[in-house]
Amino acid sequence: MNRSYEVEYCDLELRFDRRQILNWIRELIQDGYSLYWNEWEHYFLVSVRSGRKLLKFRFQRAGARYKMVGTYIVKDERLARSIEKLINESRGHAVVKRFRDRQMLIENIMFGEIIRLVEVSGMEHRIIFQKRPQITVEDIVQAFKSKRAELRAGVLRLELDYELAVLHEALQRGDDEAVETSKQKLVEMRKEMLLLEL
Repeated sequence: MNRSYEVEYCDLELRFDRRQILNWIRELIQDGYSLYWNEWEHYFLVSVRSGRKLLKFRFQRAGARYKMVGTYIVKDERLARSIEKLINESRGHAVVKRFRDRQMLIENIMFGEIIRLVEVSGMEHRIIFQKRPQITVEDIVQAFKSKRAELRAGVLRLELDYELAVLHEALQRGDDEAVETSKQKLVEMRKEMLLLEL
């Protein structure tokens, strides 16, 4: 194992069913890792021993599936390859930071593919790769013909009115938690409305 090898996985958006998690556990055991797992109503926890360190991978239940949550720092190259295989197979999203000799490579992954690769050396940032969006002339024509944005704007105005009424009621009741929740919803709706009006 390369002692200077270190990878950080953050902003993970990976979704699995229970069978995929069990298959990953089986692969790790076959690779010689010592591990154990626990399953609760809302979480599936896989603890993997890597050298002297115990890494705990958390999978949060999301309906009938599980979502991998948390930030993980891995110093074992084989384990890192296994996690990257998970990201690829689940067609997930992640930010992967690779640390080597005073440099950091940051990979932005969407749907299992690297869409952006940035090298950071001290204060310098250099974009090594950035995937360009695949927009065709037909896509542009369809966007101009589409009435979807106008329809959504109408519905969004109604949703805004309703949420303002909910906020007003929460303010009158003095329910601070409901007020905060309503304000957050209104902020998101405002952002969407601004995008639709562009």
